[in-house]
Amino acid sequence: MARIIAIANQKGGVGKTTTAINLGAALGAFERRTLLVDCDPQGNATRGLGLVASAPHLYHVLTGDVPIRDAIRESGFPNLDVLPSDRDLVGVEVEFVGAKDWQRRLRAVLEQLADDYDTILLDCPPSLGHLTVNALSAADGVLVPLQTEYFALEGISELVATIRRVQANINPDLEIAGILLTMYDDRTNLSRDVATEIRRHFAGRVFEAVVPRNVRLAEAPSHGLPIFEYDIKCRGAEAYLDLAREYMRGAAA
Repeated sequence: MARIIAIANQKGGVGKTTTAINLGAALGAFERRTLLVDCDPQGNATRGLGLVASAPHLYHVLTGDVPIRDAIRESGFPNLDVLPSDRDLVGVEVEFVGAKDWQRRLRAVLEQLADDYDTILLDCPPSLGHLTVNALSAADGVLVPLQTEYFALEGISELVATIRRVQANINPDLEIAGILLTMYDDRTNLSRDVATEIRRHFAGRVFEAVVPRNVRLAEAPSHGLPIFEYDIKCRGAEAYLDLAREYMRGAAA
């Protein structure tokens, strides 16, 4: 059975898509069959892997126009497939209003892939709208990228409250799979202090792997490549390999 992980934080610019792409690629490198679902109408995960979101894509799957397997594409990286999206996905926020069981649309289509993959990663938009709620409703766990800066904890309480509402009303098995510290700069007291505070506040739920502030990580999406094909020797690549190993140990446990 595929384990479904939503990568979510309503704050933008914290490394959600970078994490989705590179964790997916790392799991693929470790021979785990992985699907990355681009749940963001901006389509950054799609373009970050060098794909063009021509139809069919996630919007057509959620509206029931296309079977999910017809929309999945190979990423070009071993063991990593992609369900792309584009701006049409914005329509879901309007079209799902008042629809029966709209919160479970994504869950229903992903259930068809339960035996096809080991892990399904959901790259969520920077909001807590219909798309993110659908992702949380479908997921077994939530991975929260958290930037090591002064406002890192701002808004995290809102995400936790949303997770609890989904647990109470839709998906009682949802859990926080872990918090990932991103954009960490070990040269500054600020990054070290924020990391210490986050580990204290979320004791036992923060990954040991830490993603550094790394130029090569920022450059890789513009070339349509995961970091392992762009610069496998950089610190960012090492961090995502460490995260994948840690994730697999936790999943096995």
